[in-house]
Amino acid sequence: MSPALALTNVACRRGGRLLFTGLSLNASAGGALVVTGANGCGKSSLLRMIAGLLSPFAGDVQVTGRIALLGEASALDGDRLLGAALNIWAKLDGSADEHARVAAALADVALQDLADVPVRLLSTGQRRRAALARVIASGADLWLLDEPATGLDSASVALLEAAVARHRSGGGIAMIATHQPLDLPGAATIDLALFRAEVA
Repeated sequence: MSPALALTNVACRRGGRLLFTGLSLNASAGGALVVTGANGCGKSSLLRMIAGLLSPFAGDVQVTGRIALLGEASALDGDRLLGAALNIWAKLDGSADEHARVAAALADVALQDLADVPVRLLSTGQRRRAALARVIASGADLWLLDEPATGLDSASVALLEAAVARHRSGGGIAMIATHQPLDLPGAATIDLALFRAEVA
């Protein structure tokens, strides 16, 4: 079954505050959505809601396919070697031949030479690329990427854009919350400011 994402009249409430309301969107295989808006408008909450980590205050979220979320933290054990830390996640994700998937993902983000380096010794940008490698190695259909370009130089941003392009060409879907411009041909943009709840 092809991956798909559909939100219908979704509202998000956090800490007693309604962040956005009335959000509807759809994405199918090969699609990309870019979520924009000021800090605190609910971009991260939206991704977490789609990942099933938060319940919508109102509306309906439907996802067909497996999900991988890249959040603020890398979600990798700092004391483990990078390759080993990624292998743990790939095995948990149920990936077939996790070692080959991890090796390919590390090459995609130009970290193949650091597979035997402890995660804690990686730079900020390297950790961000390592987190992206975790998403790539998961084999998930829907990528939810929260500010994936944070801490990346221009060469690393190009690697990110290329990884997303490959994912989409293989029938995957990418949803990216970002403040930084990314080259994502054909992506739809959702400005959460347009769905901000009115304050009485």
